Formats: sequence, C-alpha cells, structure tokens
Amino acid sequence: MKIGIIGAGNIGGNLTRRLTALGHDVRVANSRGPETLDALAKETGATAVRAGEAARGAEVVVVTVPLKAVPDLPAGLLDGAAADAAVIDTGNYYPQERDGRIAAIEDDGLTESRWTEGHLGHPVVKAFNGTYAQDILERPRPAGDPGRMALPVAGDDAAAKAKVRALIDELGFDTVDSGGIDDSWRQQPGTPVYGLRAGTAEVTRALAEAAPERPVDFRG
Repeated sequence: MKIGIIGAGNIGGNLTRRLTALGHDVRVANSRGPETLDALAKETGATAVRAGEAARGAEVVVVTVPLKAVPDLPAGLLDGAAADAAVIDTGNYYPQERDGRIAAIEDDGLTESRWTEGHLGHPVVKAFNGTYAQDILERPRPAGDPGRMALPVAGDDAAAKAKVRALIDELGFDTVDSGGIDDSWRQQPGTPVYGLRAGTAEVTRALAEAAPERPVDFRG
C-alpha cells in the first residue's frame, strides 16, 4: 500500500521502519522538513517529504504528532489521500507535561481523537497510542503465537477500522475493537489498557475495566 506518515518521532520512525520492511511504499514527514529525515530515508527506503505531501495518494495515513501540534498541521493535509483512506491517530493528551490545557477535551468531554478528528476534517481510527515504540520493532509475533500482543483500535468507520486492523495484523499484533471514537476514552492515558503488554483476553478485560473520569495526572 501507499502509506503516509506525518510525524517521525519514536512511533512514526519505527512504523516507517517496519512498514517499509514489509514492502509498503512509505512517505514520511515531520515539522522540520524532509532534509532532516535523510538518515531515516536512507535507512528504510522511505521517501522524505513535506507534511503537506505525505498523504498524497495514500491508502493509509498515520498522524503521529504531539496533540498541541495538531491545529498547526497544514490546511488540506489529507486532500490528496485516496478517497477511502484510513487515517490513524496515535495521539495522546498530556496537559501537564506537554500540551497545555485543551478546554474542548476537559470541559466539553471530547475524546482526544474526536478533538483531533475535528481539526483534521476527516474520520480517524485511534491506534498505537498506548504502544511502546520499541515494541513495534521488537515484539511482533506470528498469528496464533501465545506471546502475541494485542492492541486496542477505536473508530467509527467500519471499513477504515478493518483496514487498520489488517495492517496491525501484518505488523505482527492482534487487535481488539474498542468501539467508536466516542468510546476511545477507554484507551486514553491513565486507563488500564494504556501501555499494557498483553494478549487479546487481557486487553479486552482492561478496556471493560476503564472508567470515564480522566485521571488527575492527565488533567490540565
């Protein structure tokens, strides 16, 4: 597939490494310009581009930037993507240590991904937000392996969610459907599933045990 990755930090960089290794055509961008991604491009064979070009023709777009940076992404970021593109949001809200207070999340009760979706103007699928970046490289397992990790995936678009779950399976992880984007609070920071390295049964149980109240450590 053609895949655009916007954000080349730990998650974005390691997804670039794995997805190119699997044979996908990856375009990767960051906020500083393609010239700063020369090393990653040479290592992986990905094409380094400007953020406004990353989604061009992409069947999957991964948005993996700090939440506070989402409103500053280029206008029309997804305009060139395939008509049925699945957009993955890996973001988390860290008001105390990075993002500052976002009233729509804290006062209006929007989930982090619903807020992001509003800025992007496109439905998103929430995935990889509670995944340790190094696990993307080190913990893939074949289907049926008893040590295979499961990742929660939330989204309203059934076709987009199915495409993302199939891609995660190809990467070497099981998935658990965690509901729609309004249910994605179940996998936000501070919930039982966040950072959980476990299989399908334990991830399913952790999602069910989540409480909607935002933990104190993750309030602004």
